[in-house]
Amino acid sequence: MFTKSAAFYDAIYSFKNYEAEASYLRALIARHQRSDGRRLLDVACGTGAHLVYLQLHFDVQGIDLDHNLLAIARAKCPAIEFHQGDMLTFDLGREFDVVTCLFSAIGYVHTPERLNRAVANMTHHLRPGGVLIVEPWLLPDTFEPGGVHSMIVDKPDLKIARMNIHRVQNRRSVFDMHYMVGTRDQIDTFTERHELFLFTRDEYLASFAGAGLSATWDEKGLMGRGLIIGEKPGN
Repeated sequence: MFTKSAAFYDAIYSFKNYEAEASYLRALIARHQRSDGRRLLDVACGTGAHLVYLQLHFDVQGIDLDHNLLAIARAKCPAIEFHQGDMLTFDLGREFDVVTCLFSAIGYVHTPERLNRAVANMTHHLRPGGVLIVEPWLLPDTFEPGGVHSMIVDKPDLKIARMNIHRVQNRRSVFDMHYMVGTRDQIDTFTERHELFLFTRDEYLASFAGAGLSATWDEKGLMGRGLIIGEKPGN
């Protein structure tokens, strides 16, 4: 998915306040976690930006499907154990007190059936009394297709212009991201397609219920998209 843009991922999303988001997550975890440990797994961890701060308070690990993003995460956080795997099928053979799946990565699972499988698999890795926190993608009634969107990175040795027009196709929000990237060595242009499924609130909540979790919806979330917090029953 981030075949060529991975190297620029952190620059593109530098507007995110990962430290503040990690603090918000810590407060949620403190309210909802019932297990007594501090082991945390970040699913679809990307470049590990949340784990930079979460590792100060938890025993953390990360997993992602994209090896390019994982290479950046490993360089950024050499003390953290990272794994490559699909959120539907990974099996680490261990349980965690907290499992997170953030920045709307859940939208890439693409169908309700695969959403159920992903949530069930993440729940499988939770200890009794543990908590699963998922940041959803936009809901169908909040996603507005059409219009042209742009993002600019303006650093001394790196210039990026990214533009896209997004649309809805078969319940997926489809983005063809057009990049122009300038460094001291060259100017490169490329396009990447991203497709995120527009799940309904009921579909998210049903997937948590189906996995045996007691779920609540935090309307605010980390960046206005909300958060789904699922508690796994204790022993």
